[in-house]
Amino acid sequence: MHASGRGIAGAFQIDAELFLDSTQRRRKKEMSAPYLVDSHCHLDFPELSSDANGVIARARSAGVGHLLTISTKLTAFDGVLAMAERFENVSCSVGIHPHEAAVEPETDVERLTTLAKHPKVVAFGETGLDFYYEHSPRAEQEKSFRVHLAASREAGLPTIVHTRDADAETASILKEEMGKGAFTGVIHCFSSGLELAKQALDLGFYISISGIVTFKKAEELRETVKYVPIERLLVETDSPYLAPIPHRGKTNEPAFVTHTAAFVAELKGVTREELAVRTTENFFRLFSKATHKDVAA
Repeated sequence: MHASGRGIAGAFQIDAELFLDSTQRRRKKEMSAPYLVDSHCHLDFPELSSDANGVIARARSAGVGHLLTISTKLTAFDGVLAMAERFENVSCSVGIHPHEAAVEPETDVERLTTLAKHPKVVAFGETGLDFYYEHSPRAEQEKSFRVHLAASREAGLPTIVHTRDADAETASILKEEMGKGAFTGVIHCFSSGLELAKQALDLGFYISISGIVTFKKAEELRETVKYVPIERLLVETDSPYLAPIPHRGKTNEPAFVTHTAAFVAELKGVTREELAVRTTENFFRLFSKATHKDVAA
């Protein structure tokens, strides 16, 4: 018996550690510890793409192990996909933001599902309805939204939904489309009322929380977070926008999701470690095509 009490096999296991360099030891430790996922960021946007290596490194150092970078225009999808291909711990979506619905070339289910066959593409969107800015006519937004949901239904991949000042319309379309066949998804950067959260949850959707939850005037959102079951919660940055306190007003980046997660953990009455474990499990349950890669290339 070895002095460690773990026998000869244990002794060889310990000795093997001596052959790891400092970087390998650090990475092994990182991979065994709970980590967070930034479920929504825009790595192709210039504020982040200009320092992509630094952004990924800072995220890793902060304990953010996986990132989902989001498509907003099919005409810019190559740049989104390039980011996902560049870093092993980055996945991406494919789709058209409601702001772009009227200016992007019209798409269809076949094109979306074809693009989604790439191994790095794990979702459709972001799509949905934005009646606050109305950069695109409502009819165009709704048409695009339905195409994405149909693609989700056909391909079996989730849809990432953006909604602002359109709670009733969003819920109505989701229910109507769900009646044609099941699909999954998430309401990202949730800032709507509790009623939409309840309806989305009833449809099997997840709710993703951004740095908005840390803002002083977001009391209604904080109450919604308390209501949503932890097994349906995700966290995100929506970077480069919406930096959480204490970085509000600065360029947001994936590393800052740690502040949002800490805030949500307190609201839910759990440790930061448990929140990390649960939201990461949720992410990979929803985005089941994504792979566990918690150290950037």
